[in-house]
Amino acid sequence: MAYYTSNEEHPIDIVNIASLEERVRARMDRGAFGYIREGAEDEWTMRENTRAFNDRTIVPRVLRGISHADLSTSIFGIDLKTPIIEAPSAAHGLAHVKGEVDTAIGTAKAGSLFSMSTYGSTPVEAAAAAAPGAPQFFQLYMSKDDAFNEFLIKKAVAAGVRAIVMTVDSTLGGYREDDVVTKFQFPLPMPNLAAYSESDGVGKGISEIYAAAKQDFVPADVAKVKEMSGLPVIVKGIQSPEDALASIQAGADGVWVSNHGGRQLDGGPASFTVLPSIAAAVDHRVPVIFDSGVRRGEHVFKALASGADLVAIGRPVIWGLNLGGAEGVTSVFEHLAMELSITMQLAGTKTIDEVKRTSLLSR
Repeated sequence: MAYYTSNEEHPIDIVNIASLEERVRARMDRGAFGYIREGAEDEWTMRENTRAFNDRTIVPRVLRGISHADLSTSIFGIDLKTPIIEAPSAAHGLAHVKGEVDTAIGTAKAGSLFSMSTYGSTPVEAAAAAAPGAPQFFQLYMSKDDAFNEFLIKKAVAAGVRAIVMTVDSTLGGYREDDVVTKFQFPLPMPNLAAYSESDGVGKGISEIYAAAKQDFVPADVAKVKEMSGLPVIVKGIQSPEDALASIQAGADGVWVSNHGGRQLDGGPASFTVLPSIAAAVDHRVPVIFDSGVRRGEHVFKALASGADLVAIGRPVIWGLNLGGAEGVTSVFEHLAMELSITMQLAGTKTIDEVKRTSLLSR
């Protein structure tokens, strides 16, 4: 049975990022929408991810001589126009016929950084070719099969990605009830899987996809991925200072603080809650990337002020993709950048480095 989704290509009007979800719900296949939107179990952690930003407040500063904010920053020598990047997520083809091709184009137009998922709807080389010269990372879901891991990494390296994002918090999928209710199965192929084997992911649920994933991660796996790729390796799914330090000791070039948008362990803390202690433990030895629950420019500011070097968004990018294709993705980045710019000026900070030196108040 054919799967139909959006083919729109235009900028979108945005009042706020949170409102995009209901606009997409009204126009998207129920099972596909549920898969993208849902969190694990009671979705407490998913909601807490956004609510937790209210636990710390920004002190407005004045008389600072700031007429505009400069959002530019960098990572691994890669210059970016914004500290807001795209968080890797599976199967963008559920939201738009061009899938990750349009996401890559829209992200590049915003001067940001795109991360391609192993479970994408687009070959990694096609996403790279869609935005030539734009920086891209590759998110690796390690397999039990090391030959497959090496095949996939070499494929990403050949496509020109600049780093490997090694996801370690998804040895299996969290219990997500929307998928149970709709009996969701992936209606589209996952070409990065199909390139290696006859299994392309069509007709499988998320639990079947994860069944092939590596589950017995150890620190030595970081060195293994570094050796296979010859690229910086960022360990994604860090939620404790101890795991951040173990990752760095194992050779990680960056840590990515994330609880997978509340899709894995329900009842765990918000990513923002654990960010300050992780950043303190890392102590600037490697870059810290942060995601989960970001819906406002204010949230980006608070994450940067709490130790993040870059802040990633997931679901909002998919909503923009569905509503307007590549230009819709750019609209999402531009809206958050506008909000961040306002917050920076009102907080008396001109640059991202100044934001990082800002102290927040705890409620």
